[in-house]
Amino acid sequence: MKNDSEDALPDFSHLTPDVVLNLVEETLGRRCSNLCRSLTSYINRVYEVELEEGGWVIAKFYRPGRWSREALQDEQDFLAELHEREIPVVAPMPSSAGKTLNDYHGIYFALFPKKGGRICDEPNPQQWLELGRLLARMHGVGALHPPRERIRIHPQISTKQHLEYTLLSDFVVPGLQERYETAVRAVTDLIAPLFDGVENIRIHGDCHFGNILQRPGEPFHLIDFDDMAAGPAVQDLWMLLPGHLRQSQVEMDLLLEGYETFQTFNPKWLQLIEPLRAMRFIHFTAWCARQKRDGGFARLAPGWGTEAYWQQEIHDLEQQRQEIIDALEG
Repeated sequence: MKNDSEDALPDFSHLTPDVVLNLVEETLGRRCSNLCRSLTSYINRVYEVELEEGGWVIAKFYRPGRWSREALQDEQDFLAELHEREIPVVAPMPSSAGKTLNDYHGIYFALFPKKGGRICDEPNPQQWLELGRLLARMHGVGALHPPRERIRIHPQISTKQHLEYTLLSDFVVPGLQERYETAVRAVTDLIAPLFDGVENIRIHGDCHFGNILQRPGEPFHLIDFDDMAAGPAVQDLWMLLPGHLRQSQVEMDLLLEGYETFQTFNPKWLQLIEPLRAMRFIHFTAWCARQKRDGGFARLAPGWGTEAYWQQEIHDLEQQRQEIIDALEG
């Protein structure tokens, strides 16, 4: 569940290298060397720390106000369940007290073993099959029980919340608020019935190739479960496709062939792909608004929030709505 209090802006200023090193040592009960490097992260603060005995630890400090403690614990528990069933994820390291979620002056953090690897953005046929099997195994665990505090991916729930946040953020250019809201509601009214009766399970939620590591001699590893959610299984498949479904049928067929090694896939779920793509547009806009509020978005896209941006966003939503209509009629 989101916990986006306007007063809960992130304050990472006191996370100096000395503080991070001391926290890693206190949490794990192991000595660190003096090497502590900051890594790129748009929302959280992430550091790699060298252990005196050898090896590296990733220290991830979650942005205050983004997730509740219970929601973060949901992420940790899901990773632990996946790890226990030998599904390749990077699970958090338990503290000397056995906890994986730790608290430092109101900032929650977790420690992970460093796993190197590269992104595989052009899979071969065998790798598409492997990805399908990996996602099916993850979903098998995800279906065991629902999360306690994670958002549900649905047009009338998650997308409605994203729209409300964007409109209340006051970042939409005056004169375009009504057009943007109309475009969003036209999409959600069209697609909401398609989600009726669709099973919602624990899913990765942000499953693109940037969150899949390829390591020599090892299977693909799923990383970064920040956006774990309850939602339809197909959400974790469509973001891997190189384009719209009509342009990616070969890749989808391979994914599903691998997927159905372990899980049944209802062909009707394919009609959710373009609606989920539209919902992703709306989700990303709200994500940008949160970043803008926190003062961190300028480094990503200086043109965000301009009149040209909102005009393009409205156009893209209207175009995607037509894409959905064409897919449904086809």
